[in-house]
Amino acid sequence: MIDIPDELLIKECDDPIKSIVEEVYGLSFEEQTDPHFYQERAILCPTNDDVCLINEYMLSMLTGEEKTYLSSDSIDPSDTSNQDSRVYTPDFLNNIKLSGLPNHSLRLRVGTPVMLLRNIDPKAGLCNGTRLQITQLADHIIKAIVLTGDTHGQKVYIPRLNVAPPEGKFPFRMRRRQFPLAVAFAMTINKSQGQTLSSVGLYLPKPVFSHGQLYVALSRVKSKDGLKVLIIDKDGKPQKQTMNVVFKEVFQKI
Repeated sequence: MIDIPDELLIKECDDPIKSIVEEVYGLSFEEQTDPHFYQERAILCPTNDDVCLINEYMLSMLTGEEKTYLSSDSIDPSDTSNQDSRVYTPDFLNNIKLSGLPNHSLRLRVGTPVMLLRNIDPKAGLCNGTRLQITQLADHIIKAIVLTGDTHGQKVYIPRLNVAPPEGKFPFRMRRRQFPLAVAFAMTINKSQGQTLSSVGLYLPKPVFSHGQLYVALSRVKSKDGLKVLIIDKDGKPQKQTMNVVFKEVFQKI
């Protein structure tokens, strides 16, 4: 267990999600239209469940045009080991949620920051982990502005793709046709690796769970003035300590 310095802590909060959103994005983020505003900010969480709660909260605050895109899920025709694909119903396939796989139901609004989940065009900067801001929603394509990397500010078009979960996760090969995007007001700590931000909120309703994860989260910010940490217990009360995970084997030969 380690103590977090007082100047970094959010100590009072009746509504934890509202509190950390206000610290990182301010009271009127829904009125922001400048891409640079979202380029420099993010909330980080250890788990996808907490990321989804924050993203849904912030998405509901935006006032831009909204669309919900539903994926088309099926068993890959090349999977000859499953002769009777009728065993896996559409409802079963639709409910599969995995890190790196776009959800069956993708709710988006104009102005939303999103993250690419697949490499589309590396030369143009459209790689897994690239952050974008949506500027237009059409039925079969999405227009966006690149927020990160050497091509930031460039306008791009994102199509639907056939995306598959990592092999070995299921006893069949699945195929999901969906936009390879995830809402990115908040993101998991693992997905934030390689990014440098001016304002970072670290939301810890549960402790980190792997070696180096806390270090990665705290080192995404350019200076400690832009870092805020909210640690809460199971009753939702702010705490001053959190757990750091370190493999003891690291120290054996020191």
